[in-house]
Amino acid sequence: MHPGTLPISMIRMDTSFDVRLCENSAINQVDFNNIAFGKVFSDHVFVMDYLDGEWQKGSIEPYGPMSMSPASMVFHYGQAIFEGMKAYRQQDGNASLFRPGDNIKRFNLSAVRMSMPEVPADIFMQALVELVGIDNQWVPSKDDASLYIRPFMFATDSHVGVRASHSYRFMIFTCPVGAYYSKAVRVKVETEYTRAAMGGTGAAKAAGNYAGSLYPTKLAGEQGYDQLLWTDASSHKFIEECGTMNAAFVVAGKLLVPATSDTILDGVTRKSAIQLAKDLGITVEERAISVLELEEAAKAGTLTEAFGLGTAATVSVMCTIGFKNCDFDLPSFDTWTVAPQIKTTLENLRRGYSEDPYGWNIPV
Repeated sequence: MHPGTLPISMIRMDTSFDVRLCENSAINQVDFNNIAFGKVFSDHVFVMDYLDGEWQKGSIEPYGPMSMSPASMVFHYGQAIFEGMKAYRQQDGNASLFRPGDNIKRFNLSAVRMSMPEVPADIFMQALVELVGIDNQWVPSKDDASLYIRPFMFATDSHVGVRASHSYRFMIFTCPVGAYYSKAVRVKVETEYTRAAMGGTGAAKAAGNYAGSLYPTKLAGEQGYDQLLWTDASSHKFIEECGTMNAAFVVAGKLLVPATSDTILDGVTRKSAIQLAKDLGITVEERAISVLELEEAAKAGTLTEAFGLGTAATVSVMCTIGFKNCDFDLPSFDTWTVAPQIKTTLENLRRGYSEDPYGWNIPV
């Protein structure tokens, strides 16, 4: 079985959800040539509740506000996780999900870490297929656009007291999006604040991880940077992630990627990029990368490319890295060789312009 896929036997085609379609689609109000990321939402949402120790029947409903108790435990104790994934318009006009099995697996790993119930993979997959199928017309056709898919789960017990909730809500909504970053980004190596620590929740997509990153990112913005290169919590000597993405560097012609751990998310785009790079004949090293090694490579001129890898941004180019004592400007993007190859190969595969030998695309 190729990674990122689910066998047909795991896609429970007899799964039946309640479906209530919206009366008036908002799609005609959307300018698909000018879509702001994460601000336009499709017509429908999937909802499924966990009550009395089991998942209830799910439903697809019109997207809109929902009512919650002020004492809902998610507000007070932070049991909330999410995933980010995408659907792409194919060359033949159909739509497909990209490696949804990997996102489902990681979502459930996050659930276990946050003491939440796992969502059965077959129900999760069928919810994705049916929701995107209903809102198929929301999948953009432009080459730099896609349908972003946000599955998430949160605690719903109305209770004040520190314990795991007994009830939860699982939801999925979608939104058409354009490019996440419109330009190359300036990043700062962060050596004071920490994104995640060993034994913590860094390998889970827990909402609180992102909340804790906002203040240091704000401080970096006041210094002229767009994002942070996070370093390890114990010594701040090793590179971990870039903002909300995995990080990658090209040094002396080799692609260097920090190895995953308790503090580094196992990104789907990261895994895809590494596989494609190897198949393109690029030497890849997944290992610890020190700040000193990166700074010395920058000074020696052997650091030629630096970029983030993530679902939202795909391949996000870094133009400047701010070390403690100086800023280093990367060479002009038109001289790069590795990142452009990975990005073009990945885009062509996801959109059906080239063959998919890995079985990563799941048609809707």
